[in-house]
Amino acid sequence: MWEPELAGEASSLTARLVDALARDVALGRLEPGSRLPTHRELAQRMGVSVGTVTSAYALAAKRGLIKARVGSGSFVAGAAPGSEEAIIRLSHNLPPLGPSERRFVAALGRLQRRSDLLDVLDYAPPPGLLAHRRAGADWLKRRHRFDRVDADRLLVTAGAQQAMALALQALCAPGDTVLTEAATFFGVRTLAQHAGYRLEGVAMDEEGLRPDALERAASGGARVLYTIPTLQNPSGRIMSELRRREIAAVTRRCELWIVEDDVYGAFAGGDAPPPLVSFAPERTLYLTGLSKTVAPGLRTGFLLAPDEALFERLSASIRAQSYAPPTLGALVATHWIEDGEAEAIAAEIGAEVAARTALAQARLGTRLPRVVEPRCPHLWLPMAELEAERLVARALRAGVQLTPAEAPIVDPTSIGGVRLCVGAPSSRDQVETALQRLTTLLDSPQAGVDMGLV
Repeated sequence: MWEPELAGEASSLTARLVDALARDVALGRLEPGSRLPTHRELAQRMGVSVGTVTSAYALAAKRGLIKARVGSGSFVAGAAPGSEEAIIRLSHNLPPLGPSERRFVAALGRLQRRSDLLDVLDYAPPPGLLAHRRAGADWLKRRHRFDRVDADRLLVTAGAQQAMALALQALCAPGDTVLTEAATFFGVRTLAQHAGYRLEGVAMDEEGLRPDALERAASGGARVLYTIPTLQNPSGRIMSELRRREIAAVTRRCELWIVEDDVYGAFAGGDAPPPLVSFAPERTLYLTGLSKTVAPGLRTGFLLAPDEALFERLSASIRAQSYAPPTLGALVATHWIEDGEAEAIAAEIGAEVAARTALAQARLGTRLPRVVEPRCPHLWLPMAELEAERLVARALRAGVQLTPAEAPIVDPTSIGGVRLCVGAPSSRDQVETALQRLTTLLDSPQAGVDMGLV
């Protein structure tokens, strides 16, 4: 049964309920065709009036999110999964899985010959097994242009999301302000809501964070910056080396800690600058993972502590919260890193994403800003807030699921738009079909236009 998570404070309860519905549909928590609670059931569960739920359902139906069937109830709009008109998801920032799928069974066979195979049946040390940490350090040097990685200060985590949670927990208390780009990764917004942090968006330009805006924001007392300098999510922007040096200088003047998220760094190309941690190593907690470049199901992330004290503190947090990091996925990742398969998988994923990006550029034309790196799996369509919300709702009716317009936005006065994730669909044909539908919607922006599926 659907359990809405309400976010925001400024809008009405009805609007927040509709936003929660739209977000859960776009993120796949509610599948097309799912039956929603009755008006009375949801009102009782949430402790609100039946009239509030009725108004929310009516507004959701008007936006094309749900359909009411007399005598049956309310259902999420869209075709049922598996039908010819199944929803194509451009909402999930996932890599094409073909390159890892083709190698996985063979990898499991080769794992039997590893002398350390049975080590994964026992608890690992809190930072992870040393072989896994050394493989992670090697991966960062080869794929992320990070030459100064000390495996003794590297922790293995259950994906980059856990690394982010550990880093912020080490630096923040509930109620503290965390500075981010004006639009940022939805996962950090979810984490902040859960942990009680307050996010403050910082203005951006074509290189990402603006140093002057960061310095002004830091004057309000914040002590932590969470940033994605390379292939920023959702904008796809890359900070130049000069900009990274400027940001590092601001953080020193303002005594800011940095949490650098570099999950897309492996796709940035040889000409991209080194990570931000290279310019402020003493104050940066650096994190990344293999979900975007190898396979999300491995749940293998890495977190680098700037000093021994924070390394011990982070290790203690892992011990307290999960006792030890998962080892089986990390073993597969280690094996692939050591034998070069991880490099091959990442290269094939990057090439496939680049081909899909080319389709988007051909279809969307000037609506799509300059793509800095074609291997970036997310594209950004800038537009006003209301226009973005309408496009997301109309796209769902047309069989295309987009990221909720409000999901990445921290400061709606600075930025607005819609994120398109080209990696998740199962084939280029699906991407092409989704882009055709979006192009038709953008070419006929009237809310009342009835577009049939193509």
